[in-house]
Amino acid sequence: MGRVEQRRRLLPARLVYFVLGLALFSPAPYLEVLRHLVEGLRGAGLWGNWHIPAKSSLFRARERLGSEPLRVLFAATARPMAEAAIPGAFWRGLRLVGVDGTCWDVADTATNEKEFGRPGNARGPHKAAFPQVRVVALVEVGTHAVLDAELAGCRTGEVTLVSRLPRSCGPDQLVLADREFLGVPLWRAFTASGAHLLWRVPANRVLPVQQRLADGSWLSRIQAHSDGKKRDPVPVRVISYRLNGVPGAERDGYRLVTDLLNADEYPARELAALYRERWEIESVLGEIKTHQRGPGVVLTSKTPEGVRQQIWAHLLVHHALRELMCRTAAARGLDPDRLSFTDTLRAARRSVTTTPGVFSP
Repeated sequence: MGRVEQRRRLLPARLVYFVLGLALFSPAPYLEVLRHLVEGLRGAGLWGNWHIPAKSSLFRARERLGSEPLRVLFAATARPMAEAAIPGAFWRGLRLVGVDGTCWDVADTATNEKEFGRPGNARGPHKAAFPQVRVVALVEVGTHAVLDAELAGCRTGEVTLVSRLPRSCGPDQLVLADREFLGVPLWRAFTASGAHLLWRVPANRVLPVQQRLADGSWLSRIQAHSDGKKRDPVPVRVISYRLNGVPGAERDGYRLVTDLLNADEYPARELAALYRERWEIESVLGEIKTHQRGPGVVLTSKTPEGVRQQIWAHLLVHHALRELMCRTAAARGLDPDRLSFTDTLRAARRSVTTTPGVFSP
């Protein structure tokens, strides 16, 4: 990919650019996307007299490329981008990140169903209309940048996939997560990375008081269950609170656990307020599925490898858009949250056909 490519067929560098273009202009068809890219690059003096190939050639080229180059490119480029001045990005010196998951509908083919599965009873009247792929992500809260992700079939649990994300965590991070992730193996995996944790507790989880602290929180422990025996207790601090007068708040209140055991350094009231930032993560996955991919759009690839390629391309484009938003906000002295993702997406699409250097995945 480092050499100049002169032939007319889509070679890897151009093909990766094309696949990213499909994600940027989703759900536009192949030839329309390629025209946008070629017109913009010709206007910049690139690609010369290269001609648009037939649609069948594009299909075959995508198959040759596969998903691995996109996955490797994402792993190489996805990184934290929040500066200390960005509101909501840090708390007491800890960078805020979170984990969450979602499912994407994919083309209804036999190979996709075999690889990814289909929600519901696959042979009964209640089966879903499409196979689904599960995506979990590690997200930087302050910038909405996706730092890492894992993909699998819809019958693979979120906990299984999230257990691979500690590889991208480390010291000086605080990881936020919802109640379905609370368990000793996953807790240990994340804390082994050096990260600190603030996770919600399931309603039925018993957390006995071992020591009551001055701010109303208490020290307790969570235990792994193996062969019916409780083993390897993990010390935690429990924060219990209610959101009185808040519409939609749960009547029984909320409980959080953290490995930040010092109540003087990490006050319970601040931790309770901080947990609201976890909802930022769900909005990130939503903006990719709804605004970038398109509402209700089904991934079109008829093969599992093509599906993976599309998802990695969407994650790459989203990260590039979020980086553009961070740079723009910093230049104007603004919080990135004050910028519109949809406006940025539209501007990026326009720039590809007019001034490609402004937004170049």
